Amino acid sequence: METLRNRNEIDEKYKWRLEDIYENEELWEEDYKSTKQLLEEIAGFKGKINTAENLLKVLKLNDQIGMKIEKIFAYARMRRDEDNTNPRYQALTDRAMQLSIEASSATSFIAPEILSIDEGKLRAMIEKLEELKVYRQYLDNLLRYKSHVLSPEEERILAETQTMAQSISNIYTMLNNADLRFPSIKDEQGNEVELTHGNFISFMQSGNRDVRRSAFNAMYDTYKKYINTFAATMAGNVKKDVFYASIRKYNSSLEASLFDDNVDVSVYDNLIDTVHKRLEALHRYVGIKKRLLGLDEMHMYDLYVPLIQEYDRRFTYEEAVDLVLEGLKPLGDEYISLLKEGFSSRWIDVYENRGKTSGAYSWGAYGVHPYVLLNFQGNLNDVFTIAHEMGHALHTYYSNSVQPYVYADYRIILAEVASTCNEAILIDYLLKNTSDEKEKLYLLNHFLEEFRTTVFRQVMFAEFEKIIHEMAERGEALTAEALSKKYYELNKLYYGDEIVVDEGISYEWARIPHFYRNFYVYKYATGFSAAIAISQMIMNEGEAAVERYKEFLKSGSSDYPLNILKKAGVDLTVPKPIDDALDVFEKLLDEFEK
Repeated sequence: METLRNRNEIDEKYKWRLEDIYENEELWEEDYKSTKQLLEEIAGFKGKINTAENLLKVLKLNDQIGMKIEKIFAYARMRRDEDNTNPRYQALTDRAMQLSIEASSATSFIAPEILSIDEGKLRAMIEKLEELKVYRQYLDNLLRYKSHVLSPEEERILAETQTMAQSISNIYTMLNNADLRFPSIKDEQGNEVELTHGNFISFMQSGNRDVRRSAFNAMYDTYKKYINTFAATMAGNVKKDVFYASIRKYNSSLEASLFDDNVDVSVYDNLIDTVHKRLEALHRYVGIKKRLLGLDEMHMYDLYVPLIQEYDRRFTYEEAVDLVLEGLKPLGDEYISLLKEGFSSRWIDVYENRGKTSGAYSWGAYGVHPYVLLNFQGNLNDVFTIAHEMGHALHTYYSNSVQPYVYADYRIILAEVASTCNEAILIDYLLKNTSDEKEKLYLLNHFLEEFRTTVFRQVMFAEFEKIIHEMAERGEALTAEALSKKYYELNKLYYGDEIVVDEGISYEWARIPHFYRNFYVYKYATGFSAAIAISQMIMNEGEAAVERYKEFLKSGSSDYPLNILKKAGVDLTVPKPIDDALDVFEKLLDEFEK
């Protein structure tokens, strides 16, 4: 029997080198102590941000604190991620978290005080000192909020309501993850297995239709039993969004949510409208899937099953790295040499070990190269994961090497662009360089599923969110029946007549935790579409497109997200990028059908 290795049994060359952040823990302790002193120092400026000199001192101190906290927290948390059972790093992470909360509290006076300065006076302060001009975008962005910020006393009361408001999401999380129990079903071998959130999708991908049907019914029959409670948490969550939007004088909860990224509501509506016009392509995909699976009737539980079950190519980590380097050559020599540096300089923690955090991510701290956590198993998905996470890592690397700390971090709406762009370029290379029919079909199926789940499905989620928030804004009740009816109708609309839309799917909304991060999911679809558009430009135009793309990667948050995307040649204020991405989907569909 193969057992999971302990951390110390893994070769050093496959482990990340966190000593690049802190050579030893004494240095971590020194930074921890000095950050405490900086928090005392910045508190001394409370009520004194009334001169250009003091404003500059506060902003520079705030950056200094942010940089130290980032290093302190990243180091502790990544050490814990190596082995979550290690009590030493559990404690270190707790201390880092506590310090982070203290810092948020100690610096919370800055924004309200700056906003209390007359705008004309603030602009004069910026002009007075050359060093303050660096902060112009930061201060301009802060000023956008002026009409939505209340009096200090009202702000204090609103801040106090946050923990109460958060309880809705906490109740949902506890109900969904801790209390909800699903029945057992029979797996492919006829063994009784308890259904869980974790194994549901693998059951839905099973080649055995009875297993898929059982998993689907067991999952949604369970949600149906508690659907009134789930409707109560969902209604509470939506009402919370509506309350905060109205109290802060926004026209709608959608506008309030998009305001942070300076994105107009029309961008959200555009996305939904454009996808509606192209739903025929999704209906066609469902029809092809039905034919290839040899089904008289396609059901919702047949959607996830891969069409190429028996394809299973294996890779060593070194082979996977070589494949990624070869596939991403269109991104140019500089990009490839940075990738090689990451692979050879131990930015990456490669293999699974006992206690290690599951999944994959890219992370780091300003002033140090980025890091990537993997749990490499050697299948083709893992090859894509390397390309994906290194896309994030190089986005961070470029941004950190060009931008001052205040603008180094890029917004979530841009985060998936670089990672998905890498995947799209890699899949293009693999499709052009395989003569194996099964591999080609597997790759096409993989990419078509990415489109289905990241564009069509997330846009359906985004539309559902918009509908239920508008219902609440009109004063309509969000009952279990109303929510399930709307969700069922959307599934009928999106998936079309080639599929039987089973009653169970009407309860799926209760299973989606993203609905508790209001109007978040649309960013997956816009990010994916932008990435497809950029990857097409890179492959068609070559160097000119690569240079534009690198300007995007270097921009951090030095401008508003949509302006930064325009540098790469993508304008999300018009339907074209979404349409272009869906053109690629149809092209892949043609090839798949052929």
